[in-house]
Amino acid sequence: MTDRPARFNVFVTDDRYGSYVEETNVLAEVGARLEVLNLRSEEEAIKALRYADGILVNMFQMTKGVIDSLERCRVISRYGVGFDNVDIDAATRKKIQVARVPDYSIEDVSDQALALLLACVRNVAFKDRKVREGSWNLQKLQATNRIAGRTLGLIGFGSIARCLRRKVEGFGLGEILVYDPFVSKEDIEKSGAVQATLDTLLVESDYVSVHAPLSAATKGLLNRDRIALMKKKAILVNTSRGAIIEEAALAAALKEGRIGSAGLDVFEIEPLPVDSELKRLDNVVLADHTGWYSEESVLELKTKAAQNIAQTLLGDAPRYPVNTIQREER
Repeated sequence: MTDRPARFNVFVTDDRYGSYVEETNVLAEVGARLEVLNLRSEEEAIKALRYADGILVNMFQMTKGVIDSLERCRVISRYGVGFDNVDIDAATRKKIQVARVPDYSIEDVSDQALALLLACVRNVAFKDRKVREGSWNLQKLQATNRIAGRTLGLIGFGSIARCLRRKVEGFGLGEILVYDPFVSKEDIEKSGAVQATLDTLLVESDYVSVHAPLSAATKGLLNRDRIALMKKKAILVNTSRGAIIEEAALAAALKEGRIGSAGLDVFEIEPLPVDSELKRLDNVVLADHTGWYSEESVLELKTKAAQNIAQTLLGDAPRYPVNTIQREER
């Protein structure tokens, strides 16, 4: 180990992983020193990050106030696909590159979506609870229908939705509908799916799986009126972002039997509040926003997030940029 002073100082804003071997190794190759923080407030961040050359951020809010206080930062790399906790406009004005890791958990999130869908189709969680209580012959309490011949609707057709589409190939589905205004009809049809409007997808699908990013356009996309379009036995799965669905409207529809069931890995407020109506419903399967997780995905995420930093510090663009920076102006 060398005692030479580091060329760059890189900070982790919030400690979620405990171990940072992958990041340390990647950054050491470009002469960067890594320091792990656990920031709790904007004031702490302004003080601690002032002279950072690069920042690895998990869930901490990189606000305009924090970003404006940075004096030499070149890059902020987010652990994950989303980047709604980083003020992109503020970073762009400061000529700070923002990066993310959009492809580290494609297999894992699609696995989670499929697991939640199957759990809902076969009423797995409900039956598990009842059998533990001593019940049997539960088919009289919750009806089950086979998957073959049913229609799956995919809201969003990025990498995760396409991976899920591949995984359901052998289930004998009747049709797969796709709503994604950013993907061409030709591209959708190449995968063997059918392009549809959102309303048509909701009306015709037996299963709906959400894979859209959270944005101003998608926040509350599945509201009371759109949920009302769904079939009475429809299953809704969400492994994307909780705020895409109006949670109160979904809970009411589930409670009143206006849709069949839901499998949810994400929520408007996380962790899910103790008094959430969803916790009291038998026709919901709940998970803890860990669709992204596998041992393999964690290693990939940590390595790629650090590589975004290393590449930018060396004067290159990161592998996964969010904003556009004219590097020659730095």
